[in-house]
Amino acid sequence: MQSLLAQRSPCGTSGRGLAPRRSIVRVGPVRATTDATTSKPKPKAPQQMLVYSPPHPLIKHWLAILRSEYTPSPMFRSACAELGRLLVYEAVREFLPTIEQQVQTPLGAVADATLVDPTRPIKVVPILRAGLVLLEQCGQVVPFQETYHVGYVRDPVTLQASAYLNKLPAKLAEDDLFLITDPMLATGGTMVQVIDDIVARGGRPENVRVVAVVVAPPALKLLADRYPGLKVYTAMIDEQVDERGYIIPGLGDAGDRAYGTSH
Repeated sequence: MQSLLAQRSPCGTSGRGLAPRRSIVRVGPVRATTDATTSKPKPKAPQQMLVYSPPHPLIKHWLAILRSEYTPSPMFRSACAELGRLLVYEAVREFLPTIEQQVQTPLGAVADATLVDPTRPIKVVPILRAGLVLLEQCGQVVPFQETYHVGYVRDPVTLQASAYLNKLPAKLAEDDLFLITDPMLATGGTMVQVIDDIVARGGRPENVRVVAVVVAPPALKLLADRYPGLKVYTAMIDEQVDERGYIIPGLGDAGDRAYGTSH
């Protein structure tokens, strides 16, 4: 698996549709040569899954609140919602389709304006239960969205997830844009099932953005092998997954902590 942590630089948008993708420069070994015959076009690099962990102090702050075992449920839920807002903001930075318009200002002047395209709402897919908490403030970030809930439960012995709710449309378009939220990507099995379902209904994995609070190497490897064009946005890549399928150091059970339940 190859994952890449990337930072962005300011970039404008133009025209209709998706904002242009930024290029990511990979620096490898440099060898000097004077042989003109070696100047041949290089083969196109294969797609790689990209993992973004924005180096923002607020993201680190809310992650620390979520990690603490002393954080009560109401504060945990609030911190998760705030962290979700920040990560969603990063995830849609280059993702939202835009249109160019003109608006009239209060001074009677006309100004050029770039607006989010209302005809192409982002299809938001929270994985229940805890994925819903990440979206509590999503409406403040994404002006136009459609929400399709999916619910999965994981067997505590086999760690295999099975669906108990799926509100995805029966047919999806190739240019549909998806934002999937789940606080933790541990083994990656649930996320793979959700993306597989989107692809089976006509969606494209390169049009999927995943937002998670913490992720672990097993999930990243599984997703990178299966969907090399995928983009994941997270607060932290944690070290490992224990025998129960929990991320270490992790957050504990995000759903139980957010809703004040226990097993």
